[in-house]
Amino acid sequence: MQKLVIALLLLSAPAWAQLEGFGKEELIKYTAKNPFDRFEDGRPKVPDKYLEMLKGSSSEMLWGPLRGAGYEHQWVGGWQIVHPEKKLVGRAFTAVFMPVRPDLDEVIEADAKAKGLGKNDNQRVIDALQPGDVLVVDLFGKIEGGTFAGDNLSTAIITATGNGYVIDGGVRDLDGIYPQNMPIYVRGFDVSAIKDVMLMGMNVPIRIGGTTVMPGDVVVGDREGLSFIPPHVVEEAAKRSKILELHDIWTKGKLATGKWKASELYPSPATPSSSRSTRSGWRRRRRSTASTTDVPGSSHLRLK
Repeated sequence: MQKLVIALLLLSAPAWAQLEGFGKEELIKYTAKNPFDRFEDGRPKVPDKYLEMLKGSSSEMLWGPLRGAGYEHQWVGGWQIVHPEKKLVGRAFTAVFMPVRPDLDEVIEADAKAKGLGKNDNQRVIDALQPGDVLVVDLFGKIEGGTFAGDNLSTAIITATGNGYVIDGGVRDLDGIYPQNMPIYVRGFDVSAIKDVMLMGMNVPIRIGGTTVMPGDVVVGDREGLSFIPPHVVEEAAKRSKILELHDIWTKGKLATGKWKASELYPSPATPSSSRSTRSGWRRRRRSTASTTDVPGSSHLRLK
């Protein structure tokens, strides 16, 4: 992948392509299975309704649909998470950095200056963000000197996107970032400023842990880690995870009464006929009362 990114940088291309990565045609080519509309830059634009559906999902709920679709390497754990109680959901805007190499860096910086771009490569990325994005940055796990943002630039990211973000590297100024009340996934924290790295591409394929992330993938983050869902898998994943979410609410509600053994209900009820009648009654009750008291924390759910 690094050779691909470098080739994009060095080839003659339209304005911004040397820093922004794939042109629109390349993004369309490499995300050809996308069934939805696209942003002007070519990124897949997964509809908001699916993003809303995925806000109740968890890593486990998405693991099955992704594997079933043939995507076995779309989850990454091992993060330090700011506000793990909050769910992160949005469309990936990717950026990749590499350790600085002077000859390449000189070309990148001269090109950026000629185009009137900012002198700080992390700020060039932030300036390109838009609402609904989840910034996903490959900083090759660097923490000291790999602090992509502090509290000021974190404010800029959150203001531009309305979302948290993902840095496979570090951030600084945690005391200033924490009150911003957004989910942020990083490898660590450090007092140092970002240095000795160079921006090699925006909206290109990147590696995060053992996962390949494409621009426009749907990012879903919970307390355990991050799932990256290809656009053409999103609809099925959202529907299946919603069914599993409701199934889990039903199962936990029954187990919490103390009247059922775990083996009688999980992973599936031992008696299918009893399961159907019991669930049918539960659904009718929830329709008629719009009750959300069966299980604590289920206030956002309504069965149809």
